[in-house]
Amino acid sequence: MTVLDLSDSRPTLADVARAAGVSSATASRVLNGFPQVRAETRRQVEQAVRSLGYVRHRAARATEGRRTGTVAVVLCEDGLRLFSDPFFGRVMSGVDRAFTAAGVQVVVLMMQAAAQATTLRYLGGGHVDGALFVSTHTRCTTALSRADFPMVSVGRPMVPDPARYTYVDVDNRGGAEAAVRHLQAAGRRRIATVAGPKDMAPGRDRLAGYAAAISGSGLIDPGLVAHGDFGQASGDHAMRRLLDRRPDLDAVFVASDVMAVGVLRALRRTGRRVPDDVAVVGFDNAPISRSTDPPLTTVSQPVEDLGARSARELLAVIDGTAGQPRRVVLGTTLVVRESA
Repeated sequence: MTVLDLSDSRPTLADVARAAGVSSATASRVLNGFPQVRAETRRQVEQAVRSLGYVRHRAARATEGRRTGTVAVVLCEDGLRLFSDPFFGRVMSGVDRAFTAAGVQVVVLMMQAAAQATTLRYLGGGHVDGALFVSTHTRCTTALSRADFPMVSVGRPMVPDPARYTYVDVDNRGGAEAAVRHLQAAGRRRIATVAGPKDMAPGRDRLAGYAAAISGSGLIDPGLVAHGDFGQASGDHAMRRLLDRRPDLDAVFVASDVMAVGVLRALRRTGRRVPDDVAVVGFDNAPISRSTDPPLTTVSQPVEDLGARSARELLAVIDGTAGQPRRVVLGTTLVVRESA
């Protein structure tokens, strides 16, 4: 097995791809001899290989022309959130459906910050044909730029050049903007937000949608913004911070339904009635959104389809039929219930 040393100064596949102006997956297809590559693209990659002096890892060369029939799903989260947030189970349902239909086996890996090198060594060691990355924080995707295997990201990866990667996302910004405009149409004027993590694309994009609705210039009142980690407890804590700063707020857009459960709890504890005093809108349309008190108005995202489409995109990358990196964005829908 080849050991991938992230501090190694030798040129990597990512370096070759960058020099050739293509994605790492495209460069990998050229080096693996896949026929569905444009002649000009092949020439650029081969020239970059020569100029950089790139040498493939032994494990990568050994697997040329041979498939394992197995792919990895890499979850960039700790175990606690994986088992407490229904998002992951719904994504995996779609992923499993697509891979099962294709006759492909799946191994699930958990890549925490301290285990990045170990995970990348496994993925680069010829054990799998490719990898699907789920819930990519900045700390995970920084290391992925050195990876030497076909990959697809579930959600926009937090890297400087996301256009080099194939990813499948949902319209986080548009969904958030629609949620806030719904609150505005209902006459709410002091609208706060419990935003998601700053190091994840959904957290940033949903905050951007909130800002677009609040102010065309993108300027927002920082006193009306608090961040959580998509967990229930963080929603409770963030809502209490918002109420301390702006006790007169009359609505809140919450970047996930799980956090919205914590928000509702904090509002109830402080004597605010929902939606009479404070309207609440979440994001996800998770099963729990139908059983909160009151039932939660939320942005529905097609989570199972997100997983299935991502899996199919990875299969296309592995087969060499995907062409250039693809950026697929699935639509969202506002579901109106009693909370707003």
